[in-house]
Amino acid sequence: MDAAKALALLVGRIFIVGIFIWDATLMVRSQESTIAYMEAFGVPGGLMPVAAFFQFAGGILVVLGLLTRPVALAFAGYCLLTAFIFHNNFGATGEIIQFGKDFAMAGGFLILLGSGAGGWSLDARIGRG
Repeated sequence: MDAAKALALLVGRIFIVGIFIWDATLMVRSQESTIAYMEAFGVPGGLMPVAAFFQFAGGILVVLGLLTRPVALAFAGYCLLTAFIFHNNFGATGEIIQFGKDFAMAGGFLILLGSGAGGWSLDARIGRG
């Protein structure tokens, strides 16, 4: 049972951050359009490299299971901010869905915060599990 739990947490960690790692690469490859999108919502474009770095580096940390709890908490906050800043047009069905997905991901990160990374993680190997 411990192996099944460790495997589920590993796969869950990969699934929940995969979108952020991929999005970070898209942000860097499409800097101008990403900055324009951010600025259209009142977010300074200069934050784009910070956001891309957080998504990529934080995603890798979660996959590895290193500093999982604090990074999961940061991702939960990031998801909530994203929902409220970029997906608050409740007159558009697509935006309501995106808002809900951001909340669902925040919930997943809060579960990860509570559970930790599991047995198959660097946190477990160095005794932070």
